Amino acid sequence: MAKNILICDDAAFMRMMIKDILTKNGYNIAGEAENGAKAVEKYSEVKPDLVMMDITMPEMDGIQALKKIKEMDPGAAVIMCSAMGQQAMVIESIQSGAKDFIVKPFQADRVIEAVKKAVG
Repeated sequence: MAKNILICDDAAFMRMMIKDILTKNGYNIAGEAENGAKAVEKYSEVKPDLVMMDITMPEMDGIQALKKIKEMDPGAAVIMCSAMGQQAMVIESIQSGAKDFIVKPFQADRVIEAVKKAVG
């Protein structure tokens, strides 16, 4: 069965790119969110198998959203994406429960590899 994925990024272009990579590889898009607050809201609505989460966003950043989602669902699978491969953010993401971390600009195969690792 195809896995449902929630895409969260404040850039519509990035959401479109990720959606394109995932749908071409047989994944369903459960929904999209343009900031962390919307991602948390959407997560409880659609209960996706995986969340692709940007870190730098308005209203609520990806790390705050990750923590809120993990509070609601400790088993949640979240992959963080960010243009800044800053060590501290990567470490904080992983410590907060992220399954993986992808640095932008990413290659399609790196995205799929991370998704497969996180949700099979």
